[in-house]
Amino acid sequence: MQELSKLESKIDYKFKDEQLIIEALTHKSYKKPYNNERLEFLGDAVLDLIVGEYLFKKFPKKDEGTLSKIRASLVNEGGFAKLAEVIDLGSYLYLSPAEENNKGRSKPSLLSNAFEALMGAIYLESGLEKANDIAVKLLEDTYPVIDLDTLCKDYKTALQELTQATHGVTPVYELVGATGPDHNKVFEVAVVLNGETIAKAKGKSKKMAQQDAAEIALQKLRG
Repeated sequence: MQELSKLESKIDYKFKDEQLIIEALTHKSYKKPYNNERLEFLGDAVLDLIVGEYLFKKFPKKDEGTLSKIRASLVNEGGFAKLAEVIDLGSYLYLSPAEENNKGRSKPSLLSNAFEALMGAIYLESGLEKANDIAVKLLEDTYPVIDLDTLCKDYKTALQELTQATHGVTPVYELVGATGPDHNKVFEVAVVLNGETIAKAKGKSKKMAQQDAAEIALQKLRG
């Protein structure tokens, strides 16, 4: 695992409380009295607000429906995992040996959760303005073009075309489960190819979860 100072340099932020960044990077498998789940919860809300405000200001003439679609393309497991990869966040995670051996450092779900936790920690220590500056810079560095056509790609169609060409079959989407109250459910969907689960993702609708899972599957199959 790399020194945390290198991560701080990448995000241009020095934590005053070192324990806070350690907690943000600690997966529950590491078996400490703390983990990053609470900070992940906070960071999810912070990022939702930051991205929402960013899009509101960037697209003054777009309607609510279009802004929601663009935000949904950025605020999800695949989107946050991509931001995490830009700063090589996986190299800094505290994981159990089992999770390490299970390629935990490159799992989109772990990367996404850790990124949310990191942003939650920055917000907690230095407020919304600082968290906003860091998140927006990462966003713009990661996505040279932010618009509906570029972001809202149909990953399901792309995956189907790829698997038909390489495997001669079409992927199947299976609902793994749904959690939360009726007004705020989160759906988990798996992509199954030739009877094998190749990717999973969660979303606020089955369609969003399918698209995220298809994007993750595409990344894996393309190497």
